[in-house]
Amino acid sequence: LDSRILRGHWFSKEGPDGQKTSTGLSKALERLGFEIQRLKTGTPPRIKASTIDFSQAKLEPGDDCVWHYSHDEGYESILKTKVPCYLTYTNMEIHKLINDNLEKSAMYGGVVEGIGPRYCTSIEDKVVKFSDKERHQIFFEPESLSLDQEYIQGFSTSMPVDVQDKMIRMLPGLKDCVVINYAYAIEYDAINPLEIKSNLETKRINNLFTAGQINGTSGYEEAAGQGLMAGINAGLKIQGKEPFVLSRDEAYIGVMIDDLVTKGTKEPYRLLTSRAEYRLFLRHDNADLRLREYGHKYGLIDDKTYELLVEKKKCIEKLINDFKYMKVKANEVINSILNKYHSSDINETTSLYSLLKRPEINYTCILELTEKAGIIMDCTYPKLHDVLEQVEIAIKYEGYINKAQTQATRMHNYDSKMIPENIDYDQIDNIALEAREKLKKVRPNTIGQASRISGVNPADISILMVYL
Repeated sequence: LDSRILRGHWFSKEGPDGQKTSTGLSKALERLGFEIQRLKTGTPPRIKASTIDFSQAKLEPGDDCVWHYSHDEGYESILKTKVPCYLTYTNMEIHKLINDNLEKSAMYGGVVEGIGPRYCTSIEDKVVKFSDKERHQIFFEPESLSLDQEYIQGFSTSMPVDVQDKMIRMLPGLKDCVVINYAYAIEYDAINPLEIKSNLETKRINNLFTAGQINGTSGYEEAAGQGLMAGINAGLKIQGKEPFVLSRDEAYIGVMIDDLVTKGTKEPYRLLTSRAEYRLFLRHDNADLRLREYGHKYGLIDDKTYELLVEKKKCIEKLINDFKYMKVKANEVINSILNKYHSSDINETTSLYSLLKRPEINYTCILELTEKAGIIMDCTYPKLHDVLEQVEIAIKYEGYINKAQTQATRMHNYDSKMIPENIDYDQIDNIALEAREKLKKVRPNTIGQASRISGVNPADISILMVYL
């Protein structure tokens, strides 16, 4: 919305990568009463990969294991794709150049109007705020398998092109590089996300859904997650069905949207794992168990895929219970397998459930033990390893999971207590003035959402519940 690209004191009214900006939309929304914020973010330079001397940087290979959220077939090619990153560092020469030209940067030269993020700072910001540091990490990251292009991560800047060019060539490995795109800052308008409901429909205009940077976020993943949820909810609204809202213990998308519509944001919002109090549940390995049922409900997953999920859940539940009764005897063969995994001997017949409680024992060890002990696992799901991984996690972290589940249940109880849309907070006696103002602004749907508003205290929630 009304974005402009900034390099030094030069600016151009456009979006990222030369895309057009919408010049009148944010003003139209403002006339309709929406509170508009001005935000700022940035991006680092792109360099032609074939012109980088990688020998001057440290190789940073990826993990041997490929981590992924999808449990479907067809990802075998990813296992064969190995594209490394490289690590290098800034130096005092670069820092001096930045300090000598600070007034030329868009940020420090007074050109930028928007508020930037604290956690993706530009290189000039790092040099100023962390002046005691002699160097900062910079990563060379391939931007695509099909492009001869590297992303210079950590080197975002709003310096003019001539200063940038000198800065880039002072980095180890980039002396003779070809620059494809120089870095820039970008500022844009956004709606205050407190203007939006949990289903991403605006409060002021019925049937108007918003998603992405317009809601105050920064980043592709955040925009994609909102786009998915706004699309589903717009479809449900047309069909006259209840909104689809993910809770904070079900998905990071749920955390993000709840944060936005309940707490708002004064800076470009990024979805960090530290924002999620139930991140013990929000793992890559259980994405299908958490969300695939919703996918089927809303027509995004076919019946065959859903039936596989149901079978997987049954097998996990069954094996967790079976492992309490499946036991191995204390003998030389069993103890030799345990020793192989750096685990101590057993002196009596022991259940697989008890063995999996040991930190060093994993499901691979359990498979070896059951093979030697002649134990047959009853599992009809085609991917036994996927099932055993979930069984291991459930057993090994049982105490932590149960504790988090108790907290999540309490949250769900609060979230099930609805607040009428027409409630008049001015009629509630003894509620704190700040809480009253925040409740009137956010207009929470539930007691749970109300309790998560900054400035609304437990005492205010108690009074609100008595009033209801």
